[in-house]
Amino acid sequence: MRKLRKILNAVAVINLLWIGGCSVSPPSNPDNLCSIFQEKDSWYNAALRVHEKYGVPMHVAMAIMAQESRFKEDAKPPMRWFLFIPYGRGSSSLGYAQAQDAVWSEYVSEDGNMLSSRTDFEDSLSFIAWYMTKTKQKNNVNFLDAFNQFLNYHEGWYGYANKSYLSKKWLIDTARTVHERAEQYKKQLNKCKLY
Repeated sequence: MRKLRKILNAVAVINLLWIGGCSVSPPSNPDNLCSIFQEKDSWYNAALRVHEKYGVPMHVAMAIMAQESRFKEDAKPPMRWFLFIPYGRGSSSLGYAQAQDAVWSEYVSEDGNMLSSRTDFEDSLSFIAWYMTKTKQKNNVNFLDAFNQFLNYHEGWYGYANKSYLSKKWLIDTARTVHERAEQYKKQLNKCKLY
């Protein structure tokens, strides 16, 4: 009996290690949307479902995700340190969409479900699309306006409305980068043969 228990415990540990090691690697060419969808065809199908549900353009939502996490499922803000002592991360952001706890909870209660996960690609893209939809409703920002959609995403709806981004040159530069990536993704997607 004791021997059987040891074997079962060993099998359980091996399974946990195997499951823990099954993370999804980021796409090999994150600067090319066509390449991303060819490499990860389940992502294309997920992006299509999200587009059909919310009406948001794939290239804009994917450009926001690229900026937020570089398509890393378990992305987190860097650890903060005092001398050599870690004292936590800058925010509760997690996953592909870098969604923070409070706004993720709002999304789950309004449009997601209890099983939605910030480390799941489709759930994260759906969160971004939900956020973009709220941005359009609250601040009248068109879905195709990647620059201002990203500023809302980063600063929050009220921060954007109060123009908090005006004092952050680095953020305005980043929003330009997101806009340029969205335009590049759009051109790539238009030439892409997926199915």
